[in-house]
Amino acid sequence: MAKKKLIHFQENLSFPHLIQPTYNDLFSGFSLRSRWHEDFFKNDNPIVIELGCGKGEYTVGLAEKYPQKNFIGIDWKGARLWRGSKTVSERGINNAGFVRAMVDHVEQIFAPSEISEIWITFPEPQMKKERMRLTAPVFLAKYQNILTPDGIIHLKTDDHFFYNYTLNVIKEQGHRLFWASDDVYQSGLGDDVVSIQTYYETRWLEMGKKICYLRFQLNAK
Repeated sequence: MAKKKLIHFQENLSFPHLIQPTYNDLFSGFSLRSRWHEDFFKNDNPIVIELGCGKGEYTVGLAEKYPQKNFIGIDWKGARLWRGSKTVSERGINNAGFVRAMVDHVEQIFAPSEISEIWITFPEPQMKKERMRLTAPVFLAKYQNILTPDGIIHLKTDDHFFYNYTLNVIKEQGHRLFWASDDVYQSGLGDDVVSIQTYYETRWLEMGKKICYLRFQLNAK
């Protein structure tokens, strides 16, 4: 397994659509920040990001479904990113890319109002560390700095604790809630939320687990 990972890490270096900035790159002025449209995608289409993208099923699936938009998956683990990057390369998808980075650094990766939409797919619930939850107020403040004023956030999770926690944060901070379901596959919602599934989501559904979904918009500063 270790040898396989090393092969994948080496192959990652060959993918032009996989960006792996160093800490110094990010904090000394990341070259793509504010220039994703011009220098990476070479178009003016809206940019959608997936945080904690894992193998990139959502990034790839959405990119194939919406060629008029651009998609970027972000994850810290190179072994996971290899799968999504490999798929993009094999299928010749030109409106998708990946960044190997911590979600904490989204403000160093993207400029204000550079992002139109965020997907958070099956994040770790971080039961004991609220500040590390990807929908904690500290993270929502980061997202607000990179989203357009009308930007949308999607959360998909199998963890009811995390779902309810996020609902409470939305209510307490006065954000605008568009959709909430603690069993999205029985909700009648027939769009990207159910038509695209991650590898683990498919397994959880086979086990009978319910999948939760939230769609919301952050309030004005």
